[in-house]
Amino acid sequence: MVNSTHPEAPLGLTLSHIHHSYNLPSGSRLVLDDVSLEVEPGEFIALVGPSGCGKSTLLRLVAGLEVPDAGTLLADGAPITEPDPSRIIMFQDPTLYPWRTVRGNISLGLDIRKEKDPGAIDAAIRLVGLEEFAAAWPHQLSGGMAQRVALARALINNPRLLLLDEPLGKLDSLTRLAMQAELYRLWKSQGFTALMVTHDVEEALLLATRVIIFSPRPARVIADLRIEEAQPRHRDNPAIQGLRLEILTELERGLL
Repeated sequence: MVNSTHPEAPLGLTLSHIHHSYNLPSGSRLVLDDVSLEVEPGEFIALVGPSGCGKSTLLRLVAGLEVPDAGTLLADGAPITEPDPSRIIMFQDPTLYPWRTVRGNISLGLDIRKEKDPGAIDAAIRLVGLEEFAAAWPHQLSGGMAQRVALARALINNPRLLLLDEPLGKLDSLTRLAMQAELYRLWKSQGFTALMVTHDVEEALLLATRVIIFSPRPARVIADLRIEEAQPRHRDNPAIQGLRLEILTELERGLL
């Protein structure tokens, strides 16, 4: 369960020559084209690229929700063939059940496994700062609070890898800033590996240890940038601004 003192060891990933396509009425559409990537345990990787290029598909493959057409996916050396509680995916929409309170939504995973652990639920609620809203219903929450519930629901399973598919994309700018700080704090305290899709280049630079840049569909890795600046980082840092320009230049070059 959620434990900031003795978290589970983070997962490492190996993606080798991944190809994946979808069968559409108009024919087969290649989405990922020979994608290879090494992720060290405990890294925070941001995936950026044009909309629809295949970033979210890559997360679904790593989560075990889909199987690639070709290539190898390994988590700590073991093949990824199906979903696993050590690999949790969080989507842009918090997808809270309206008939469950904050506490009930956070405990969903435990309920499914028929595990009773009120202490773990309390710890998860404290972790995201929602003690005063434990009995609230989803319609009584702001967008940022709903995303905190979704984070707590994911973290109560002590994921070794957290997959984030634009989790802050629908939030207003001020709430997004607060949630970026919250996500960074949780990553540091819980020690999981993070793989996040984002269209916000500054967000990637503020949070990630590496930024992977993809081409337009079918996605190929066109750049892999390691961010050496110490965290927490600030938007007005000249080094961050320089990296932002470098990423935008790579993205524009990929569109040509």
